[in-house]
Amino acid sequence: MIMKVAIIGTPGSGKTTIFNALTRGKAEVAAYSPTLAHHTGVAKVPDPRLPVLEGMFQPRKTVPAEVSYTDIGGSLKAFGSEGVGGEVLNYLTTADALLQVVRTFEDDQVPHPEGSIDAQRDIAALDLELAVSDLAIMERRLDRLETGLKAARAGERESHLREQALLQKVKEALEKDIPIRLQGLAEEELRMLSNYQFLTAKPMLLVLNIGEEQIPESARFEGEIGSLYLQFAVVALCGKLEMELAQLGDDEAEEFRASLGLGKSALERVIDLSYRLLGLVSFFTTVSAELKAWTIPGGTPAPKAAGKIHSDIERGFIRAEVVSYGDVQSCGTLAEARKRGLLRTEGKHYIIQDGDIVTFLFNV
Repeated sequence: MIMKVAIIGTPGSGKTTIFNALTRGKAEVAAYSPTLAHHTGVAKVPDPRLPVLEGMFQPRKTVPAEVSYTDIGGSLKAFGSEGVGGEVLNYLTTADALLQVVRTFEDDQVPHPEGSIDAQRDIAALDLELAVSDLAIMERRLDRLETGLKAARAGERESHLREQALLQKVKEALEKDIPIRLQGLAEEELRMLSNYQFLTAKPMLLVLNIGEEQIPESARFEGEIGSLYLQFAVVALCGKLEMELAQLGDDEAEEFRASLGLGKSALERVIDLSYRLLGLVSFFTTVSAELKAWTIPGGTPAPKAAGKIHSDIERGFIRAEVVSYGDVQSCGTLAEARKRGLLRTEGKHYIIQDGDIVTFLFNV
C-alpha cells in the first residue's frame, strides 16, 4: 500500500512549504488565494535497513516504500456551513491521515489572517471545519434514512434503524466537540462508519511550522502542544529551512544539518510519526533481483501481506519463508541465517513483523 496523507492548514501556515520539504517538490510558495491549486507529490520512505540489505543481496533494483502527499489548496473555511465538498472532500476522504500545518513563526511579510500567532486557536478553528463537514454529511444521510424508513422492507428496516441510531449517537457527541476518533466507538461501529470516511475519524499529525530562531525551542513547542492534544502526533519543524535543505543532495544536506545541530530530516521525522500514528510496519521481498519494501498495517497475517504484492499470491498462498532483518544482519548473509536455522517456514496464521524479509510460496 502507498500511504496517502493530505496536508491542511489555515491560510499563511506554510502548507506548501512543508509539502516541498517532504517531497523535494518545487511548488510555488504563494500568498493565500481561494483558487490555489492542489499539489500532489510522492516521497520515498527513508529506511536505513535498505542499504544494508542491498549490500547483502546485491539486487539489480531497489524499490523503497512510498508516501503520497497532497497539499490542499485554499482554505477549508471557505466552504461555510455546508462543509467541505467536491474535489477537496475527495482528496481528504481518500487520505489515510491528515497532516495539519500549524503556524508558530513570525513574519511581517506574511501577516496571519487573524492578526496574531496563536497555535491553539488555529488548531481549534480547523478542527471545527472538519467537524462541520462531518455533521453536514451526517445530517444529509439521516434525512435520507428517515425518508427511506417509510418505504423500507422488513429486512432493510432493521439495518436502517441501526445505522440511524449510530449516526445520531456520533452526531450528538460531535456537536459536543468530541471528534469521532475520541468517541470510543466499538470496532463494529467503526466498520459501519468506514464507508463515510469521516474527517474527524482520521488520524491527525500536527506539524508546528517554526521559525529558524525558534529551532532551539522546538522540543518545548512539541511538549506544550503535545500535552494539550494527546490524540495527535506532534512535530516541530522549520518549514522554510527544511524546504531549502530538501533541494540539496543528500551528502550536502547532511553536512548542513550537522553544522546546524539538526537531527533527522523533516521527511524522516514525519514518516516515523505517521507510521506510529497509523500502526504501520514494513517488510521486504527479494524476488527477481529486486529488493522491495512494502508497507502494511501492523497485525497483518501473511496471506493478506502477500495480497499487497498480488491478489494471486494471497489466493494461492501455501506458506512463507521468513527471516528477521536483525537475524540476517547479524549473520551477514541469508545463507548463514539458513545454516543457523533462523530462516523459518510460517503458515497462514503468521503475523508479519516489522523488518521481516519474506518469500511467499503460492500455487494458482
